[in-house]
Amino acid sequence: MKDFSEFESISAVSFKNKDLLKQAFLHRSYLNEHPEETLGNNERLEFLGDAVLELVVTGYLFNRFPEKPEGELTAYRAALVNTQSISEAARRLSMNNFLLLSKGEARDTGKARDYILANTFESVIGAIYLDCGYEEAYEFIKNNLFPQLDEILENGSWQDAKSKFQERAQEHEGITPVYNLLEENGPDHAKNFIVGVYLGDVLRGEGGGGSKQQAEQEAALDALKKSGWE
Repeated sequence: MKDFSEFESISAVSFKNKDLLKQAFLHRSYLNEHPEETLGNNERLEFLGDAVLELVVTGYLFNRFPEKPEGELTAYRAALVNTQSISEAARRLSMNNFLLLSKGEARDTGKARDYILANTFESVIGAIYLDCGYEEAYEFIKNNLFPQLDEILENGSWQDAKSKFQERAQEHEGITPVYNLLEENGPDHAKNFIVGVYLGDVLRGEGGGGSKQQAEQEAALDALKKSGWE
């Protein structure tokens, strides 16, 4: 049995509705093996948390960088809320220890686990928003995600990964990347897309996200790392 009071201590967030906190960690696969579970999965909370996250991050960037144009702010935001950044924040909060998954999903690692952690981070935001209000959700995001922004700005990872990978691919191999949809899953309100980027017939990177555009950016970022072209 998971002790979610430990997560409350780690995150410094105290829930009035403890079931809401548990539901934030409840992956749909868990319900297939535990039909006795009365709570629903975390997908609706993820849908809400994603919207809260975007609003909070957008407001923060707007106020922190009053001289930056819209396009650059959009790139900053995309880098801060992508799967990699959010899953890293989730790991620092030890969210892995509290996930409620099927036995099959529990064995997954790497990219598959990153997607689950990122989605769970958003679900927790949604739960905090419902249970504690906007200000508490803002503080949670500020404390656990905003510190990554300085590193993102320093290493230039906010730059458009697709453009960067295309430049590198043409420079080093004389090939233009092609992006193909590998997988699409989830309900209509919380779709997840997995995209592969190819140079010729060779798969060079994979990425996922709530839109094809985000998944393509993640795939390009993965390809840049694997190719050593960062």
